[in-house]
Amino acid sequence: MDTLSMTLSALADPTRRAILARLATGEASVSELAEPFDISLVAVSKHLKVLEKAGLISKGREAQWRPCRLETKPLMQVDDWLESYRQFWNENLDRLEAYAAALQQGGADDRSK
Repeated sequence: MDTLSMTLSALADPTRRAILARLATGEASVSELAEPFDISLVAVSKHLKVLEKAGLISKGREAQWRPCRLETKPLMQVDDWLESYRQFWNENLDRLEAYAAALQQGGADDRSK
């Protein structure tokens, strides 16, 4: 599976997205990451393995503490991929805005007669 597909697959789960949101505020241990969820530590560990395999997180080692941290490179690749779609929608919205303005201008011309 290619990197982009692995990233998107990992992001498909709301629990994993919530974990990433938490890690965006700073490093955290597995138990800290598990706190807001009503799931077992084993389940959280499985989510972390998916995120780690996708390159979205890394685990450090500081004595007995193994902090998880967010890795942004895969997210930047998703952002790059989405950029062409942003351009597509911006261009279409600009055309729609111009069309609406032309219609409005045409309606104003009709009312002045």
